[in-house]
Amino acid sequence: MQVAVVTFDGFNELDSFIASALINRCRKDGLEAFITTPTPQVTSMNGVEVTGQRPMEFVTEADVVLIGSGVRTRDVVADDRLISRLSLDPARQLIGSQCSGALVLARLGLLAGIPACTDRTSRPFVEACDVTVLDAPFHTEGNIATAGGCLASQYLATWVITRMLGEKAARDVLDYVAPVGENQDTVERALRAVHASQAAAAPH
Repeated sequence: MQVAVVTFDGFNELDSFIASALINRCRKDGLEAFITTPTPQVTSMNGVEVTGQRPMEFVTEADVVLIGSGVRTRDVVADDRLISRLSLDPARQLIGSQCSGALVLARLGLLAGIPACTDRTSRPFVEACDVTVLDAPFHTEGNIATAGGCLASQYLATWVITRMLGEKAARDVLDYVAPVGENQDTVERALRAVHASQAAAAPH
């Protein structure tokens, strides 16, 4: 089970690294995340240079694709050539976005009729794509999920781990990384965010 954490030039370190680090604590169970980049190297919004672990074409074979955010996401969605390399299939893949990554999902037509979460800066641009933005950190419908706010990346990772390996695996990961003395609160908050979103999206 492979996860592509799509990371563009100008990326936000918290978005790409938190999700990939949490998911990679499940390597022993066969779930592994890879920083996936359009060029061999990308530079973060704070000047951190990273060598991609997989090329962009990896998204076609990944079981899960997470689209990270950054300060150049609007340039990404305006680049037809780059967008064409993101051939995604929500029928067989879990697909998620972090903050401005929702712009990429909207550009790909994956948010049609689906509300989304994003950060405050990106909100007006996502709304301009005729997408309803929720005042919530996480939302999922079917195989599509969106997260808003850098630290909501833990919820995106929790969703992936829960869907791929089950809730116990997610609890184990969250319990290990939680601030000392806040283990239970951290675990329950993340799972509550994921479960509440799934319950809201369920047909009535």
